[in-house]
Amino acid sequence: MQFAGQPAYGRSVTAKEMTLRAQLYELLRPNDPLPGARRWRKAHLLILAIGLLAVILLSVDELSPPHRVVLRGAIWGVTLFFLVEYVARLWVAPELPHMADLSPLVARLRWACSVPGLIGLLAIMPAIMLAGGYSIAGTDAASVFCILWILKLGLHAPAFGTLARVISNERAPITSVLIVFAILLMSAATGAHIAERDGQPQQFGSLPNAMWWSVVTLTTTGYGDVVPVTPAGRIIGSLLMISGIAVLALMTGVLATGFAQEERRREYLRVWDQVTRVPIFASLGTVTLSEIVGKLRTRYYPARVTVLRRGDPGDSMFFISNGEVEVRLPTGGTVRLGDGAFFGEMSLLNRQPRAATIATTTPTTLLVLYASDFYEIASHIPALAEAVENEARRRREENLERQSGGAKS
Repeated sequence: MQFAGQPAYGRSVTAKEMTLRAQLYELLRPNDPLPGARRWRKAHLLILAIGLLAVILLSVDELSPPHRVVLRGAIWGVTLFFLVEYVARLWVAPELPHMADLSPLVARLRWACSVPGLIGLLAIMPAIMLAGGYSIAGTDAASVFCILWILKLGLHAPAFGTLARVISNERAPITSVLIVFAILLMSAATGAHIAERDGQPQQFGSLPNAMWWSVVTLTTTGYGDVVPVTPAGRIIGSLLMISGIAVLALMTGVLATGFAQEERRREYLRVWDQVTRVPIFASLGTVTLSEIVGKLRTRYYPARVTVLRRGDPGDSMFFISNGEVEVRLPTGGTVRLGDGAFFGEMSLLNRQPRAATIATTTPTTLLVLYASDFYEIASHIPALAEAVENEARRRREENLERQSGGAKS
């Protein structure tokens, strides 16, 4: 493991360089909840949309020459933007967690050969083609190549990674379903070929033609361009349609179950990462933490958003994983709570409406614990319940002192 300021495989790395590279990595990292990373993703999607729109419009022959010049300029601007992005991502590749033990050169080569790296390379192909003497004009090859920018949308879709893991985890049942699909496909195509080849030699005279009908029928698409006319062919078609519905339903069930399990795992890991940042949980053991993680829910709030209002039911409490909130007291005063603090416990313990309004001052990540889950955890983890009650008692005393001080003044 390499740390900041530590030599990296014979190369001296300054703290300034490491800090700059790490900051840029945080900005470019997919699905990072920080405001800067979110703004970057929005800007990236906007520029991508502009580039794709320009490529599409440039294929219209009726456009006037001035409009074509503007569209070509937009395409080159987007291409240069993707070129800068590609270089930046190549530079920060050593910051990737799974490449932390590799030298910077090897890490960058591996990233360049990965799926995101290859998609980034395709995105800058118009610039490479320009260097080779091509120009963007009409439906030139470089212009058409820009349509591959649509692949970059996949980098903004975390579900693609989830889909890959689901397919990997469920490969045994998926393979079984595909084998059943292949058996039905070949059996129906062979039966239809035998039953229909004399009456429809052009449509069913060969197995490839019969397989086309079998695929269309088995997937329940039903184009109607090829239809069996003999009684035997229609019986085969009817059985194939029923079997197609069953096979598709089976595949849907396998994928849905896999997605649900993967999403539960991802949510568990997300909550675990947030829980470990809260000091009140830090002293608890791994077994205890695992029980708490299953009860907490992660909520992300932008700045200046009201989380709780005075008078709301006290059915939950909140832990601040990162960020800051402002507690607006009934007396008119305010209190700010930062990382590791929690709020909403007094209403939860007393089972009374909220006594104060609470709003975020910065983008904040909160962990929500509902009343039923709190009392269930409290029965197993007295130390946690005691810490919450002590904090609630301390805040109650502070509020009383604040109110008495205001009355005296």
